[in-house]
This record gives sequence, C-alpha cells and structure tokens, in this order.
Amino acid sequence: MKSVTIAICNYNYERFLADAIDSALAQDYPATKVLVVDDGSTDGSREIIASYGSRVRAVLKPNGGQVSAYNRALEEVDTEYVILLDADDLLYPNAATDVMQRFATGDYAKVQFRLDVIGQDGAHTGVTVPHSDAPADCGTLLRRGWLYPSPPASGNAYKTNSLKKIFPIPETTEGRYGADFFAIYGVALVGQVASISHVLGAYRVHNSAARDVSFANSEKNNKAPKAYAARWNALRYVARHRLNIDLPESFHDFSHEKAIFCSEIYGAPVLDRWRWFAFHSRNYLHSIVANPFWGPVKKLGTIGLSCLCLVPYAPLSNYVVRFISNPLARGSSAAH
Repeated sequence: MKSVTIAICNYNYERFLADAIDSALAQDYPATKVLVVDDGSTDGSREIIASYGSRVRAVLKPNGGQVSAYNRALEEVDTEYVILLDADDLLYPNAATDVMQRFATGDYAKVQFRLDVIGQDGAHTGVTVPHSDAPADCGTLLRRGWLYPSPPASGNAYKTNSLKKIFPIPETTEGRYGADFFAIYGVALVGQVASISHVLGAYRVHNSAARDVSFANSEKNNKAPKAYAARWNALRYVARHRLNIDLPESFHDFSHEKAIFCSEIYGAPVLDRWRWFAFHSRNYLHSIVANPFWGPVKKLGTIGLSCLCLVPYAPLSNYVVRFISNPLARGSSAAH
C-alpha cells in the first residue's frame, strides 16, 4: 500500500489546530502519516502539537512565512503522495482513501476535491468550492496563461516528486505568502490533474458575512490583483529556470479580474461605473467570454449580472458586486 503524508503548516492557529490534526489522524486510509510544520507560532500552538506525542511528526521552525513553511514541509515529506492541509481546515475521514483510489486510476500529478465552506465556529454555510472541475490537461491552458478552477490549498493532494520539481520556491520579503498558488498551478506544468466531484473536507472562512464584498480568507479586493501578479511572475521564473517552460507575461483568471471589477465598481458613483465599463473592462469581459472552463449559460449570466451595475441605483449595483464576488451571497453555488 502506498503511503500519503498529510502535512499541516501552522502559524498562530491555536484555536483551530487540534481540529485539523484530529481530522488528519482520523483518516481511514491505514498508510497515512501526519506531519506538522509550525512556522514560529507565538500562541499556544506548540503546546498543542507536543500533546500529540509520537502520533505526529513535528517540525518547529522560526517564522518565515507560508512559502518558507511549504518549502520545509516538502523537505520533510518522505512518502510518494502528500496532502497540504491548512491548520484551520479539516479533512473528512475518507479523504485520503478516496484520493489514493483516484491516483491509482492514472498517472496524475495532482488530485483535487471539493470542500465545504464552514464558518469560524465550524458551522456549514451551504457553499462548496470549487464550482467547476478542472480539465485533466490543465498544463496546456496554463501555458496560454489560463489559471484553472481549483479548490483552496486543503483541497489538493499531490504526487510528491511532482511538487519537488517546483519547490523550493525562492523566499523573498515580498513573497512570503501564496505558497498554495505555486503548488496548485505549478504542478499542472509537470503532469495531469484529476478532479473528485464530491466533498472530502472543509474550508474554514474567517469572514463568513454574505454582505461583505470580499470572500473568505483571500486578500481584500484592492490587494489581490497586485498579489496575483507578483505570484504569476514568480511562477514564470520558476517555470523558466526549473522546467525550461516559458509562460506568457500576463495571465487570465476570473478571480483576479473580478477583484479588480469589485474594487472599481463597489460603492462607486454611477458615472464612474459607466466610465470603467467603457474604458477599463476589457480584461474582465475577456475572462468571462473566452473562459475555457465555463459554459455559455454561465458566461451569459455573469455578463448580464455585471451589466446591472450600470443601473443608476447604488443598492442594486452593490448587491450585484457582492453576488459576483462572494459565494456566500448566493447560497449553494460558488465560482472560481
């Protein structure tokens, strides 16, 4: 039986860490190992880790950021497969079993699965992510600049040697975070991706307000575009120097474009909204119309909703922006 490591990278998540570790130890797949990398926590996290004794392997390191924690975790993983579980998220007991069964059906670099979205208290919101499955050959589209639909970090399992073709990621002052970006998209350059359409874990959000324009734990909409661009440039560097692959200078992703859309449209006067659509909406509309992962109904629906922001009634415009940006504002559906 092939082994899998559930690697938990933690920084000051004392409140949630035990639940994450417990969910990893509760896997019904016998050949499961649990590794916890603590990235210099200053709360009670290390005492919690110590309480598990030999049931988990612990790595206690100085604080270096998420990229540093991922780099160290992959140094320590000694199994053929790995699931990178965020310390505030959960895996359901059959997650490792279902993932390993899916890996056995083909030569995949990554297997991804859906996650329930839960609030800070663990209550289910009724939302799952992602809404779309990824095509197996994501790499071809990625080479054209298209970021494929993927769950957050905890919804991904990897073949370890595929990740090690991407990692370690250079550690810089500006690039301490977003390690999951490099894992999720970088691995598609070295192998195929498989999707499991049912839910195998839970993604905890720290802002579960449906009336908020930003969803969950992502950067605020006014910061996300800059962060995405920096990570794409870093991935281009890694792809060029590690894999001899030249990625395009720019990328296409609805999540990125909708962050710009929201920062420009939400709360803006009607004339500013019209001006943005007239002169600055090209990339946003392209990420919808040319989206290779969406069907025509979703494309038409998103464009129609977006155009409602031109109505000279601010409450309607703001509601539409929240609906597009935040899956919690639209109940049981979610979008990449």
